[in-house]
Amino acid sequence: AVAVSLSVIPAAASAQRATPVIPAGTKVELVFGDGVFLEGPAPALDGAIYFSDITNTERSGGQSGHILRYDPVTGRTTVYRSPSGQANGIIFDARGRMVVAEGADFGARRVTRTDLATGRSVMLAWTFNGRRFNSPNDVTIDGAGRAFFTDPRYVGHESIEQPVMGVYRIDTDGSVHLVIADAGKPNGVEASPDGKTLYVSSGGNLATAPVAANIPVRATVNALLAYDLLADGSARFRKVLVTYETGPDGMTVDTDGNIYAAIPGPADQMGVHVYSPVGERLAFISVPQAPSNVTFGRGADARTLYITARTGLYRIRLNRTGHHPK
Repeated sequence: AVAVSLSVIPAAASAQRATPVIPAGTKVELVFGDGVFLEGPAPALDGAIYFSDITNTERSGGQSGHILRYDPVTGRTTVYRSPSGQANGIIFDARGRMVVAEGADFGARRVTRTDLATGRSVMLAWTFNGRRFNSPNDVTIDGAGRAFFTDPRYVGHESIEQPVMGVYRIDTDGSVHLVIADAGKPNGVEASPDGKTLYVSSGGNLATAPVAANIPVRATVNALLAYDLLADGSARFRKVLVTYETGPDGMTVDTDGNIYAAIPGPADQMGVHVYSPVGERLAFISVPQAPSNVTFGRGADARTLYITARTGLYRIRLNRTGHHPK
């Protein structure tokens, strides 16, 4: 069961309930179904959806990770970049540059930014205190242009060099700062439209590599966490918004500040859960496969929610408009 933390519901949230998030009779549509483990959907300024295929080396026969591009106009999906550095989370900044969290499992373990016009990339973060990151997972950008990324470790043979699985901030001057060290095993991260809240999803056991099935592994809290995001870019824990049986994955927000969280399980909770900023569940979107991440499109697609779920990229038209960095 999902335990929801409730508080006084603002009038704006009550008004939103008058218009359902999901139009009557609307269901998700599969638009691409040939992935290994899809993640990190993000819309470019031209409306194309870029997303990662995290090709686990053991399961994929040694594929080296890909970034794919889906064109909503033509319906075609093509390879944008391969190898990808085991790209995971993706977001586009206000100038249309692609910021990517690249993970472990023979990946680059860094955060990069790519100019789509030239194809050239720069590294934004590759070490902290002289040590490599564990496995950058997801990334978001706030209204001040600062990037925040999570650094857990789920897969990969590489040594663990950071003492915590934390959340980091990349300032516009290029400096990198550890801002959260108490989120357990952080996964998804998202900034609220007003820039005052940083949401972090925490989930998964605390092991940093596969262990024998007969050895118990302690799990961290499976929860959606809310942090106060201060003007200087620091983050202060506010509350646990929602707790789960299985840890949440990636998330996005709409222009009203509602949160769309990808929940991979259990079976009766598998899908995208929609919450108000105070943690009231507003809607549930069922997905055929366990979802990993979500984003809204742009332009004519601004009310279309895209969902990566294991081997498939799905979409659904909603009554809400997505928020993106400006």
